[in-house]
Amino acid sequence: MTDDATEDMHLVTMKVGDAYCGVPVMGVRDVLDTPLIHRVPLAPGAIPGSINLRGRIVTAIDLRARLGLPPRAPGARCMCVTVERQTRVPGEPYALLVDEVGDVLQLPASEYEPNPITLAPAWRALCRGLYRRDGALLIVLDVEALLEIGAEAA
Repeated sequence: MTDDATEDMHLVTMKVGDAYCGVPVMGVRDVLDTPLIHRVPLAPGAIPGSINLRGRIVTAIDLRARLGLPPRAPGARCMCVTVERQTRVPGEPYALLVDEVGDVLQLPASEYEPNPITLAPAWRALCRGLYRRDGALLIVLDVEALLEIGAEAA
């Protein structure tokens, strides 16, 4: 998708800290409530471990850490949105850990806005654009960029 969306977008919405975010619904495989996370030693900070998704080991990515937000309180509930990678290793699933999963929204292309120039560079690299919804900004996350865990996420 380019900065000038020409088609309506269907997004699964979620809360991550105070951020209201969304990912394209076509890339979402499952939504799980409070998954059991198996810790992975020496993994980057944004990867708390892995989950078992119907017998398949899936890397978990904490979106709070990935987006540079404060960590969840110990023992706080989280939810998991599983997505599939479309590049590099197509079909490889990942579990995005979020605070809360909301609705699926159909948003018109006419309301789409590119990333504002004032958006922090770290967020700009992970976001595709936004929608203004009921006095809040719904940030469209770039799933492929989120899955690129490197030295910056450690």
